[in-house]
Amino acid sequence: MIKVTAMYPYSEGKRFDINYYCKSHIPMVQKALGPALKSVTVDFGMGGGAPGSKPAFVAMAHLLFDSIESFQKSFVPHAPEFSKDGPNYTDIKAEVQISEVKM
Repeated sequence: MIKVTAMYPYSEGKRFDINYYCKSHIPMVQKALGPALKSVTVDFGMGGGAPGSKPAFVAMAHLLFDSIESFQKSFVPHAPEFSKDGPNYTDIKAEVQISEVKM
């Protein structure tokens, strides 16, 4: 199992519409990826480790797939569509990491 994580770094003055992301963007991704996408969760940053500090990331999306090949086969054909939707919810460039799930 692999996890693809899109992380949106917090930065003062940047915009992230979590409602649009959860109600429009993620459902579009789920529909496009179909059964290759095993599950998806979205985190919205509330704060950092120190009381009153800002979160490192304003939001993160975690997508689970059986393999890197499954992810690439399902995701790559739709990548332009997903990118085109980005300005509807943010002006932040996502950082992406692919991880092997160990537990």
